[in-house]
Amino acid sequence: MDEDVTFLPKDHILSLEEIVDTARTFIRMGTKRIRITGGEPLVRKNILWALEQIASTPGLEELTITTNGSMLKKLGQSLYDAGVSRLNVSLDTMIEEEFNRLTRRNKFRQVVEGIESIAALPFNRCKINSVIMKNQNDDQILPLAQFALAHNMDISYIEEMPLGAITAHDRAESYMSSDDVIALLSKHYQLSKSSATTPGPTQYYKVNGENGRIGVISPHSHNFCSSCNRIRMTVEGRLLLCLGNEHSLDLKPYIRKINQDGLTLDDAIIKALALKPEKHYFNLDEEPQILRFMSATGG
Repeated sequence: MDEDVTFLPKDHILSLEEIVDTARTFIRMGTKRIRITGGEPLVRKNILWALEQIASTPGLEELTITTNGSMLKKLGQSLYDAGVSRLNVSLDTMIEEEFNRLTRRNKFRQVVEGIESIAALPFNRCKINSVIMKNQNDDQILPLAQFALAHNMDISYIEEMPLGAITAHDRAESYMSSDDVIALLSKHYQLSKSSATTPGPTQYYKVNGENGRIGVISPHSHNFCSSCNRIRMTVEGRLLLCLGNEHSLDLKPYIRKINQDGLTLDDAIIKALALKPEKHYFNLDEEPQILRFMSATGG
């Protein structure tokens, strides 16, 4: 999170009841998979109640949480009991001092112990997500894979996306392609590209002798826009159709039934889907055109 991010007024944020009702609307309209992200979703009071309500909605096939991992040792079993089927944990290094620098919090052992605790629980899948940048944490590609695979977990390496105020480094210089990541790991593991289709943008590789898989998410080197089936709703209720574009619609008036256009929430969602663009226009050599932080967007 950027140092200068300010927090939203409480009345700008959707209540858990509003989030549950909106999730149920999407499910009724055909959504099969929902992922709750942040920020850090597990800090919300009564989040377990909301997760249980969403997970128990008929028609939903999968409920996933993306978390920083700091509360997993405490809440892992409760998340499973609430109906969460998958967990994604953000972790970019296995060096404690580097973790503290990147996250600005001294919770490395807490996160590692949380990951170790969920590995023993019967979730459908648990995965580590790592954003890799050249000359910053590319030396952690192998240690992260070793940690994930030792706990029978998947790991996805993500190319950095140009969102928010990126001033601490030159993106073109720090960019590391997914091909480079796979080339490095292929020196240590026997990898074979998985032919299985997934509901998201990750290309997975099977690892000989391991239960976990290695995945890459490649918005730059292998554009996956043509198969993108994702939309995001921010905590303020804005429906984002693409991370790389400003195309969006504020659903909050429809959620709170204060809109003046006579449309229902269902109508507004259908209207918004027509705005989904053909592709993003991320460019490594230009300043970010989307001044929007993942802590507010959800990722």
